[in-house]
Amino acid sequence: MLSAGLPQGAVPKLERPGPLRDRVYEALLELITTRALQPGQHLVESELAGHLGVSRQPVREALQRLNTEGWVDLRPAQGAFVHEPTEEEADQLLTVRTLLEAEAARLAAANAGTAGVAALEELCAEGERAVAADDVDATVVLNARFHATIMELARNTVLAELAAQVDRRVRWYHTPVARQRGMQSWIEHRELIAAIGDRDEQRATRLMREHTEHTRRSYHEQRTS
Repeated sequence: MLSAGLPQGAVPKLERPGPLRDRVYEALLELITTRALQPGQHLVESELAGHLGVSRQPVREALQRLNTEGWVDLRPAQGAFVHEPTEEEADQLLTVRTLLEAEAARLAAANAGTAGVAALEELCAEGERAVAADDVDATVVLNARFHATIMELARNTVLAELAAQVDRRVRWYHTPVARQRGMQSWIEHRELIAAIGDRDEQRATRLMREHTEHTRRSYHEQRTS
């Protein structure tokens, strides 16, 4: 049940203005993405409404939308449950992520200037501090920001739009392996920064492909452990 599985302070504040159903949708999606709401967890409309301070109607509408997008499963006579991704779903998404990220790394190496490399270095330093503090939530957010910055440095709008479509699911899959990957992930980030700073497109592509493959493999190992 929600009341037993939602960490203290996990419920995001609903931003105003904007349609209420959209704000409830974003709040629930954030809770799912960060795994404050766990895969397989039963979602009770009345409890969600109480936590978010809204009526049940926008919650019902948000759950319908989340069901359409594959984040929630609506089961007849049982209710709503956070979707539990299959091994195949995860593998397909993380494989697509590898293709997008490898190309982004190549383009970033071709296009990034001094300021872009400095931004990556600052994010990497923040990520290393988060790992040292065992702050998994911050680590996941900073990891997403690091990869998003590389995507920005690639300067390819279509590539960025495609990456944005899978970004939240990548965060969803990355959260359970963030502690397992630990500092090694940020060591790999440092190597990527060096390749981008050297404008070595081939090395940046290879390192990003290896980096995302390590995450994919860690996810599968975590699922089977």
